[in-house]
Amino acid sequence: MNFIDYYKILGIAKTANPKEIKNAYRKLARKFHPDLNQNDSDAKKNFQQINEANEVLSDPEKRKKYDLHGENWQHAEEFENKKNQQRQSENDFSGFFESMFGGGYAGTGRGRQARYRGEDYNAELHLKLTEAYLTHQQTLTVNGHNIRITVPAGIENGQTIKIAGHGGPGINGGPNGDLYITFSISINPQFKRLGDNLYTTAELNLYTAVLGGEITLDALTGKVKLKVKPETQNGSKIKLKGKGFPVYRKEGLFGDLYITYLVKIPTNLTESQKALFVELSKS
Repeated sequence: MNFIDYYKILGIAKTANPKEIKNAYRKLARKFHPDLNQNDSDAKKNFQQINEANEVLSDPEKRKKYDLHGENWQHAEEFENKKNQQRQSENDFSGFFESMFGGGYAGTGRGRQARYRGEDYNAELHLKLTEAYLTHQQTLTVNGHNIRITVPAGIENGQTIKIAGHGGPGINGGPNGDLYITFSISINPQFKRLGDNLYTTAELNLYTAVLGGEITLDALTGKVKLKVKPETQNGSKIKLKGKGFPVYRKEGLFGDLYITYLVKIPTNLTESQKALFVELSKS
């Protein structure tokens, strides 16, 4: 079947509005109506074409398909389905490579090379608690390459940081992958860390606990002198504000240091010492 130009059949422009289409159809329908043209063999054919043109162009959806697909407008749905399937196939194909290589796919056409993002590397760096306390530099070897990084003070155990572009090289001009470093901080026998706070214990001999005095405590950054109040009870706690762990990425801010006093009962007392305790118990 030859292509029929519906706009030409109705004698209107492609920009015609619905009112112009309706008026053109009515005028031609009266002119070529078979009842008025009984002796005209072409009138019936023309009338059928006029009706067909009006049916398509007066329907917004059909007109849209006709304008897009021309003579294939009746198969537009099938055409669009095939087009969507092809597009979905290409998206799935592209998505497959993005999931495998992290993006950077350059196209599916013949002669084109796909650009693949480089592989991400993962490494683990072990630190002592005293090392995590200070900002410092560390060198680690990843896939035969030495990488020097700055470790910020206050890094957490199990925390992972990303070093952009230090992973595997890209393929066909694709971007490099990234390096992810997870920090493992060993347990310190003297200090327990919870967030930015530190917890430790300090032993007191009985005489200092009863009479008060001064002791020296080994802290992470050096020795700290503590004044002990008289009659300090076993298990009592004190807080040294700002003497805890540095806050990550917030220079000058620190958590607190909590100290629990453990009163040590003297052993191997002499008879005279025991006698003194007996006297004390009677008073």
